[in-house]
Amino acid sequence: MRKIIAAFALLVSFWSCQAQETEFSKKTLETKFKDKDNKEIKFSQILDQYKGKTIFIEVWASWCPDCIKGMPFVKELHEVYGSDVVFLNLSCDKTYESWLSGIEKHQVKGEHYLIPDGMKGKFGKSIKLDWIPRYMIIDKTGKIALYKATESTDPKIEETLNK
Repeated sequence: MRKIIAAFALLVSFWSCQAQETEFSKKTLETKFKDKDNKEIKFSQILDQYKGKTIFIEVWASWCPDCIKGMPFVKELHEVYGSDVVFLNLSCDKTYESWLSGIEKHQVKGEHYLIPDGMKGKFGKSIKLDWIPRYMIIDKTGKIALYKATESTDPKIEETLNK
């Protein structure tokens, strides 16, 4: 009987982990970001602006060498999918000024928001952010279609965008 209960608990645990990867938690959705006008906006409000569209999320920072290294391929994705996909850039830069400067310096295309408390803050913890860049894709129904890719050349990115 203990083995059956343990197996059931393991299955429930597995299913709940899967659920976390297809939807954002309430905590994640309530996280406050800054827009380019330095005004607060909740993550849920950001996503609501793009309801019914595929959203490619890039979590990045202007000080991150791996983020900068991946930018040429992200720019190619933008050229190929830009008319059908919203490119949502969420920055972990340490200051508002460095974030705006990084957007301009690296010519980052798409929509832009700053994560005020950085990688290790509320949003980062809620999505288990352990590395940047981090790429995620939200499908047209609002479900997370790709939860974690850390390289812009990851084949799962294009596979997911092509679905």
